Amino acid sequence: MNFLHDIISFLLPIIVFILEIMGVFVVFWTCIKAFWEYIQNTFMKRHIKIQTHLAKGLATGLEFKLGAEILKTLLVEDIDELLVLGAVFILRALMSILIHFELKHTDKDDD
Repeated sequence: MNFLHDIISFLLPIIVFILEIMGVFVVFWTCIKAFWEYIQNTFMKRHIKIQTHLAKGLATGLEFKLGAEILKTLLVEDIDELLVLGAVFILRALMSILIHFELKHTDKDDD
């Protein structure tokens, strides 16, 4: 049992870090792409749905971050860490819900 705990304690921070980086990369790339689409809409008079693309990318990035937060719960050692982790998880989950709500609302308006 101790061996399994040692393996989890060693591998889990690496996995969490990778998931966090993936989430950051998705958000960063989405914002760069949305900015490029904004430039095209403004100067080239295109009609790209920037809000929808940006919201979908942000939601995807947040899902990676939420996955990392869920895995972090396995590393919690005391109640204070659990409270901080719970607060961060709730904030990220609320942001994800708001983005999904906005996406649903935007999709209704487009129909």
